Amino acid sequence: MEFTYLPLLLIVPLIGAIACFFMSKRPEHSKYAAIAFSGATLLISLLYLYNVSSSGYVHSESYSWIDTAFIRIGFDLGVDGMGILMVVLTTLLVFLVVVFTDAKTERSNSFFALIMAMEVGLLGVYMAQDYFLFYIFWEVTLIPMFFLILGWGGPRRHYAGMKFFIYTHVASVVMLIGIFALVMESSAGGTLDFSFAAVKAASAGFSSMFQLVVFGMLFFGFAVKMPLVPFHTWLPDAHVEAPTAGSVLLAGVMLKMGSYGIIRVCLEVLPEGAKQWQTVMIVLALVAILYGAYACIAQRDLKKMVAFSSISHMGMVLLGIATLTGIGIQFAIFQMFAHGLITAVLFMVCGVVGHNVGTREIPLLGGLAGKMPIFAAFMMFGFLASLGLPGLVGFVAEFGLIMAFFDYLMSIGKPWFVIFALASLLLTAGYYLWAMQRSIFGKETDKVDLSHAHDVSRSEGLALGALCALIALFGIMPSLIMKMLESMPMIMCGVV
Repeated sequence: MEFTYLPLLLIVPLIGAIACFFMSKRPEHSKYAAIAFSGATLLISLLYLYNVSSSGYVHSESYSWIDTAFIRIGFDLGVDGMGILMVVLTTLLVFLVVVFTDAKTERSNSFFALIMAMEVGLLGVYMAQDYFLFYIFWEVTLIPMFFLILGWGGPRRHYAGMKFFIYTHVASVVMLIGIFALVMESSAGGTLDFSFAAVKAASAGFSSMFQLVVFGMLFFGFAVKMPLVPFHTWLPDAHVEAPTAGSVLLAGVMLKMGSYGIIRVCLEVLPEGAKQWQTVMIVLALVAILYGAYACIAQRDLKKMVAFSSISHMGMVLLGIATLTGIGIQFAIFQMFAHGLITAVLFMVCGVVGHNVGTREIPLLGGLAGKMPIFAAFMMFGFLASLGLPGLVGFVAEFGLIMAFFDYLMSIGKPWFVIFALASLLLTAGYYLWAMQRSIFGKETDKVDLSHAHDVSRSEGLALGALCALIALFGIMPSLIMKMLESMPMIMCGVV
């Protein structure tokens, strides 16, 4: 076995979380500790990014954890093209969130400790190669986010935090039942082996009915996390009440756990189940796309509008997955990465306007471009990237997904269904342009005192500038991402 240092991606942020937590006497210094540990984790992940993109090699590491005659659970870690892309997205957003956040945040040592602890859980999900380990890390991610909402959230934080925890935990329990069913079916009365490889090796013998039922259980668990309509109601509440850092990580990385699980687990080991659920997935995807976009038009709170837009964009991800084609899955993963970058910008600008102006209510804003020109530029850039402006990463992702969906519709003789996906693009442009026109252009509002409003700080500008630069870079050179996805062996799984 080659030692690939994958455990460092878990050990470094874990040490960072502990270090930050015990800096209670000098909490204002905890930000610098978090920057150091999250920056080191980002650098380690970038080393793997280079190796995967240049050679297509799948890094893996395995350590025995529980190994008896009856059960085998290993501390198995590994990354391929999709895995390392999500790992890099996680380490990047955690680092930039730490840079963005004010060092004088109340109880900042606990705040940054929770951010670093969340990074451990997220990275564990994207690197786990054992179903038991996968589930443990999946649940670990809930705890830091729950306490971030309760400790630093808005006035309805207790309601939002409990709703977030209950929805996602119940879905996780259903997912756990599906995982046990997979492992028990693959063991055939022998040792219960929870490794991805063992279940994959036995998946060819899964009956059609078994795949139909278990795919449904797993899909439900992942769909709530994405989230899909009608399991979406926890998301707007959680976003509105969460602190900016929590919103960025929730939308930028945590939602991707759902789509990652569908691709990594459902498609890879239950291909027949995927085919039987294909129509349901397409319908749910289209409903999420249209409902999320339509709901955005009615929102008064900028942050809530961005939250509903995430429902629509994650619906696009599921639409690509539901085509069950190589190109559809590739662009679904590309959209996951693109949405992570874009939504981080959107929630950061929402945080800036809420903190500097005192409100996020769109009808109360106006004329912010004159008072906060740099903020207005970042807000415009984020909105245009999210609506799919050519030259930015969002356009590449959405164009590829619609192209893949259209190819699928042509294969079944129903090309006109593509109008449902295209309609969402018009709605998206409508609500973003309308919100932008009302909030940053026009005359200064007389409903809010802007005399004390100030532009983005240096740390906020650094974080937003880095994200905008990457959005433009991958929009102009999408091949930097697509090369990694072409090396993924699971793209050629049984459903494509």
